[in-house]
Amino acid sequence: MRLFITGAAGFIGSNYARHVLSTTDDEITVFDALTYAGNRSNLEDLETNPRFNFIHGNICDRSALEKALPGHTAVIHFAAESHVDRSIENPDEFIRTNCDGTNTICDVANKAGVERFIHISTDEVYGSIENGSSKESDPLDPRSPYSASKAGSDLIALSHYSTHGLPVIVTRSSNNYGPYQFPEKIIPLFVTNLLNKRKVPLYGDGKNIRDWCHVSDNCVGIDLALRKGNVGEIYNIGAGNELTNLQLTHTLLELTGNDESMITWVDDRLGHDRRYSIDIQKITKLGWVQEHDFRDGLAETVKWYTQHRSWWEPLKATK
Repeated sequence: MRLFITGAAGFIGSNYARHVLSTTDDEITVFDALTYAGNRSNLEDLETNPRFNFIHGNICDRSALEKALPGHTAVIHFAAESHVDRSIENPDEFIRTNCDGTNTICDVANKAGVERFIHISTDEVYGSIENGSSKESDPLDPRSPYSASKAGSDLIALSHYSTHGLPVIVTRSSNNYGPYQFPEKIIPLFVTNLLNKRKVPLYGDGKNIRDWCHVSDNCVGIDLALRKGNVGEIYNIGAGNELTNLQLTHTLLELTGNDESMITWVDDRLGHDRRYSIDIQKITKLGWVQEHDFRDGLAETVKWYTQHRSWWEPLKATK
């Protein structure tokens, strides 16, 4: 297949591009606007692969998509604004990229006749859940401009399936961790701060709960959805590693040889969701299995950031 992967200079997308080139014979085109979180160096080890191609472009630019997308078998659509704090400060860009951009690429992809369109989403669209786990059929209850824009983009993509027959499949993953994650998210932010002997800012009472999935496991799930998923369906991808942010922080302190004196308690995020949890029966039935033990995967992630200062130090200096 020839895969058109938007946003693949970012965290999850670059890991997915690496996964495809290492496990299949597919050709890939990375289409990325290279905003602050899109980093060409994330793809440096792939640049010499003859099955890799890069195009600098924005998903809101219809003419650029009309030139680049035709001839590809499938679209895997990662491109999105993704940081909750930034969405609170500047929601306009989130609506523009996540909603307008998704609508534009869906329309162009439909006219190009792609065989599959995988839309990458998040468990945050379900909103906070006190007990149990969210199923794909549950109503959406987003509570931040980011999650609302992602919920909107899910509905836009699925509407192109219902109206035009665009072969859309949606994946919604829990929080990811692993290499190449921009150092504004909690794990790379805390790890890089601690490696520099700087304190880490912990929101509120630290008891907000998230489920942590290794990015490689998510990429396997996305690829399963691409190759075996049913068109028009939604697949949750989670790992069952539910921790409070305080528990996560304690683990990172331990792995970096620090103690609680390195925590700075800060005012809680506006509208901070208390708990996310998703039911993963559908993706499991496709054959998905979690391969990374959380503790081991987190230790490997800390080791990666320890060994790749040249990657993250310039990003922390400019973010």
